[in-house]
Amino acid sequence: MTSERADSIPTEAARGLRIGVCGPVGTGKSSLIALLCRELAADLEIGVVTNDIYTDEDARFLRSAGVLDPARIRAVETGACPHTAIRDDVTANLIAVEELEEEFAPLDVVLVESGGDNLTATFSPALVDTQIFLIDVAGGGDVARKGGPGIERADLLVVNKTDLAPYVGVDPSAMVSDAGSVREGRPVIALSRTDPASVEALVEWVSSELARHRGGGLVPADPGPMAPHFHVDETSHVHDHQHA
Repeated sequence: MTSERADSIPTEAARGLRIGVCGPVGTGKSSLIALLCRELAADLEIGVVTNDIYTDEDARFLRSAGVLDPARIRAVETGACPHTAIRDDVTANLIAVEELEEEFAPLDVVLVESGGDNLTATFSPALVDTQIFLIDVAGGGDVARKGGPGIERADLLVVNKTDLAPYVGVDPSAMVSDAGSVREGRPVIALSRTDPASVEALVEWVSSELARHRGGGLVPADPGPMAPHFHVDETSHVHDHQHA
């Protein structure tokens, strides 16, 4: 490798912050990314990579929303389980991210949206530096206490669509409390895009992660597989096991 080529390769802290946005179908991942783009695009250079199994639906939604130059929004069609493309074999996503970073250098932030999956999906730290996991009040008030690697160990948990709580009979504060009991101090934000205070809290979290990244203090953490746990069956037998 020539010295010129070596000098052109950014260090981890010199390149943009890569943020993964993950969560079950319908929790509002695309809307959260659109919200962040609206709030941050005036001050930061942003790129987006979306994931869908067979379409580019999420990318087209974001382009039509006018939140970024459409060329800054790339789509990956995974053709398989979304979890595979963000954790097991991240090649297609990593190529899309690096192409954006090369074409629009320097980027401050690249947002990578997972395809809609379930409560077990998390990003590989080889793809993103930090990750947001979404659940929403319309998914049920018991979701937060069900746990899972994203709910328990993602860098940020967002309890989304709190403005819908009166219509679905869910208490967002109880969901936040349930989440807090399993997250060991990791941050939780109850979010509604109609609530300026919650939007500001989300923007401040992103700004804080970006500052940590630029300062070299952000080390990607792998939420990993579900922690060892137990089930009690109808005969009160305890089954202790873990998921890979």
